[in-house]
Amino acid sequence: MTQTTADTELRYHDLGRLIALMTGAEKHGPAATSTLDVLWVLYDRVLRVGPGSVDDMGRDRFLLSKGHGPMAYYAILAAKGYFPVEWLSGFGGFDSPLGHHPDRTLIPGVEIGSGSLGHGLPLAVGTTLGLRAQGLDDPAVWVLIGDAELDEGSNHEALAYAGSAGLERLHTVVIDNDSATHGWPGGIASRFEAAGWSATTVDGRDHAALYAAFTAPHPGRPHAVVARVEKKL
Repeated sequence: MTQTTADTELRYHDLGRLIALMTGAEKHGPAATSTLDVLWVLYDRVLRVGPGSVDDMGRDRFLLSKGHGPMAYYAILAAKGYFPVEWLSGFGGFDSPLGHHPDRTLIPGVEIGSGSLGHGLPLAVGTTLGLRAQGLDDPAVWVLIGDAELDEGSNHEALAYAGSAGLERLHTVVIDNDSATHGWPGGIASRFEAAGWSATTVDGRDHAALYAAFTAPHPGRPHAVVARVEKKL
């Protein structure tokens, strides 16, 4: 579902140039680049949503919980035509809709305001339950979290509930760059599996591996993909 801007198709290799348009002291560069490949594969090949369907009740929902350092997210939304590329150069400015944390009221296609650790997965559980209550069983709900967010108790409550409730339409991607304080014996995937999830760990820079993990069947269970990337420096 690749969009065009000024009749030029924007692809993965353009993302570095788009990110470079965003400047300032609050960039949180490692937080952005750690998510780049996961976000690209999701928006390019997996999510059933586009600029023309951001209000469609049947759309897939993507929730960025890892909302600090959102430059990769903004670059991909611009590349896919959700908003003009020209917005990127105003990143973090007083009059810019592109703040240091995403704002769902200002940016087309953004589902939640985010940045505070631990909020995204509980919101994704609630979104999945809300869709189920409305009889909307087809839309998938995706949430991207950082491994450090698993230090927050709210996430453990959410993943425990989701597993026991069999929320099959819920998908979580964990960016694992060894930034968590506590970690988990046996690895992050084992934490999800113990709560009744389907879970797998892949190279977070390998697009083919990410796509295979994102599209793997998981009947009757929510699904977690742990995307390993280089350590945060």
